Amino acid sequence: MKLSVVIVNYNVEYFLDQCLSSVRKAMKHVEGEVFVVDNNSIDGSNNMVKTRYPEVKLIENKNNVGFSVANNQGIKESTGEYVLLLNPDTVVEHDTFEKIVSFMDEHPDAGALGVKMLDGAGNFLPESKRGLPTPSTAFYKMFGLSTLFPQSKLFARYHLGHLDKDKVHKVEILAGAFMLLRKNVLDEIGLLDESFFMYGEDIDLSYRILKAGYANYYFPETRIIHYKGESTKKGSVNYVLVFYNAMVIFAKKHFTQKNAKLFTFLINIAIYFRATIALLTRFFDKLLLPLLDGIALFSGSILIKELWGRTQIYTEGGSYPLALIYYVIPSYVIIWLLSIYFAGGYDRPVRIKKSVIGLLAGTVIILVLYALLPERFRFSRALILFGTFWGMIILPLVRLLLHTIKVSGIQIGENINKRFIVIGDEDEAKRVAGLLQKSFIKPDFIGLVSNSDNLNSDRTFIGSITQVVDIIRIYNIDEVIFCSKSITHQRIIDKMTEWQVARVDYKIAPEDSLSIIGSNSIHTRGDLYTVNINAVDRTSNRRNKRLLDVFLSLIFLVFSPILVFLEKKPIGLVKNIFKVLWGSKSWVGYYPLAAQLKQLPHIRKGVLNPVDSIKFKTNEDDTISQLNLLYARDYNLLKDLNIIVFAFRELGK
Repeated sequence: MKLSVVIVNYNVEYFLDQCLSSVRKAMKHVEGEVFVVDNNSIDGSNNMVKTRYPEVKLIENKNNVGFSVANNQGIKESTGEYVLLLNPDTVVEHDTFEKIVSFMDEHPDAGALGVKMLDGAGNFLPESKRGLPTPSTAFYKMFGLSTLFPQSKLFARYHLGHLDKDKVHKVEILAGAFMLLRKNVLDEIGLLDESFFMYGEDIDLSYRILKAGYANYYFPETRIIHYKGESTKKGSVNYVLVFYNAMVIFAKKHFTQKNAKLFTFLINIAIYFRATIALLTRFFDKLLLPLLDGIALFSGSILIKELWGRTQIYTEGGSYPLALIYYVIPSYVIIWLLSIYFAGGYDRPVRIKKSVIGLLAGTVIILVLYALLPERFRFSRALILFGTFWGMIILPLVRLLLHTIKVSGIQIGENINKRFIVIGDEDEAKRVAGLLQKSFIKPDFIGLVSNSDNLNSDRTFIGSITQVVDIIRIYNIDEVIFCSKSITHQRIIDKMTEWQVARVDYKIAPEDSLSIIGSNSIHTRGDLYTVNINAVDRTSNRRNKRLLDVFLSLIFLVFSPILVFLEKKPIGLVKNIFKVLWGSKSWVGYYPLAAQLKQLPHIRKGVLNPVDSIKFKTNEDDTISQLNLLYARDYNLLKDLNIIVFAFRELGK
């Protein structure tokens, strides 16, 4: 056996699917084996591997044992002369394995090898080659000197900026996303250090290879796409703590006591600095819009109070009581903000319509409460109505301003005007175009482009692959989607690099898959198009479902003295009321079909389920599975209400 590929997976089913598809094609040129070590994923990854890739050796862990432990599990079972540690969010070229094995055979001094990595937009990833993170190297990176002098041999050592990215080099550190290891070297130096749960293990292993007298090679004569799943987590406090703690472990293990203390000191400074930035960023991202809304509504209400008071109420002198400013107006603003939140006005992407609906709903609530207030707190209905009118003007303006200046996360609408081209042969291009139509996006235009250089007179296509740059310009295309069944990954990467000047996003549709993989991150939903089966998991539906649960529970509790005579199991009804209020159950959930539940969006266990909505009960798994799927895909509150009404006497089960 020449090559063993070990892939550690954790809840990235669609990306793993694409990775394995590319690995299968690359394995045609090398004698090898593939291991997937799954760290207790709940997204259907394991079933996908078993169904679509029966040749893969799957190791199913019962908990998340971490990156190092999982890789070691695969390495221990491997029989290849070389072991490749490969991330699931990668795509390899069809001749990648052939080239890297050949290079290692020709360079017996090589202990490990890394390749040229590109992100999903075709941009070079500098972490493809790295230097040892010594205290000085860390200092230059943390304080921005490596950014200011990206090609300096001194200041840019972290990413070895002085080395040509298109030439073979001996380097110090390789990236764990793609790390080819000589098996007998691993037998000599040991496997991955399991004290590193996540991050840092590739640095430690690279350094131990160097200390054993072997070389680490950067080999750019083949390329991979790496979607960099961790990139979107770098703003989180947890990432900061885990990553920098790994650096401290490395320093204490390999540096002298003096250097380790200095490195730890620098790391602690970096932790406090990056954690503070992460907290501020998260605060800014989550609360910016509600904060601006609150300021706008409060200041507008104060201004309206002054104008209305002076011109209509207190024309001969006097003013509203201070209680209006200190208590009443802030209460109005809080009710408005909460109403906008529950109406989905702060969900991303931001919708002006939902904000206005929330504002109007809040006004109705305020007017109802106003009528119930003591006379001394009823200052003026006009202030409420004028405040609403002000909000209907200022809230859309706030959103449009943030959208115009491109504040992160503030996007008006759902890209309903997004325009696509799909590149592939006729059958596959049409299949992928159909996926786009069924996904959660709403394409404005989908053009089919032939993967052949010669178009002939086929009217199915708007052009050929050689005309893509012009097609992008003429049709104002936003995204290019490649059909990997029709085009090799090598050509896909070539074209992504060649068309960078076009400034569009790229996605890849794996063969026979229901997903279209996106260009930036495995944790950004907008970069992954799938047939929409997760409506019940959307933020607004989760929130509304929970509100319905609480509302119905309170109704049932009030009328429980009557309902206990209608229910088959009255004691069970009372228990369920409190379980739903507590949040351990929902009034409606999935039918507990174990084989399917892991593939569906996670929701609370239900008292009732979709099977309860049909007159003739069924025990057939296929029918039950379809009912669960339809409930998850096309969820709305009426579904829950219909099931509850139909099976009302079963609420105590």
